[in-house]
Amino acid sequence: MAERDRLRDYRGKRDFDRTGEPRGRSAPPGDEPRFVVQIHDASTMHFDFRLQVDDVLKSWSVPKGPSADPKDKRLAVPTEDHPLEYEEFEGVIPRGEYGGGTVIVWDHGTYKPLSHDRQGRPVDFARSLERGHATFRLSGSKLRGEYALTRFRSGGDGEEAWLLVKRAGDTARTHGAPDPRRARSAVSGRTLAQVASDAAGE
Repeated sequence: MAERDRLRDYRGKRDFDRTGEPRGRSAPPGDEPRFVVQIHDASTMHFDFRLQVDDVLKSWSVPKGPSADPKDKRLAVPTEDHPLEYEEFEGVIPRGEYGGGTVIVWDHGTYKPLSHDRQGRPVDFARSLERGHATFRLSGSKLRGEYALTRFRSGGDGEEAWLLVKRAGDTARTHGAPDPRRARSAVSGRTLAQVASDAAGE
């Protein structure tokens, strides 16, 4: 699918004369796919978990954020694809705009796809997501180790829903999602309140 079509929903929900969010442009994928976790203080506080798949960021809203405990199965609700530049977005989306509220980059880095079939052969990552189960290893400043996204409810009769879970037995040191209001950006070191205050003073 063409890049412009993949971002149609994203662009259709936003007025770029009002919001500082990136419009999105065609950008070649890098050597290693990227991920980002943003804290979003919108109508409800939540974490946005995004994985680069080809030329867009596949995105899920994770109310409680990623966990470092394999026993914690975190709900993840798919949202529209976002442009690759969204990995760097931090700021305030104006009130009245879609997703109005403050955003910080809590963590970002690269990831390695690990999905395979029953014979142990690698499976294309986009295909594994289409099938409803994808595994990957995160290499961020806070999140490290193997995680899985598993679809447990399709969108046929209601909202599609997934689970984000850390793999049992993974010993990589990682940080679970903190209290969002005390968390600091991996980019600027600021809290949500500081980003909002800085934006108000501009």
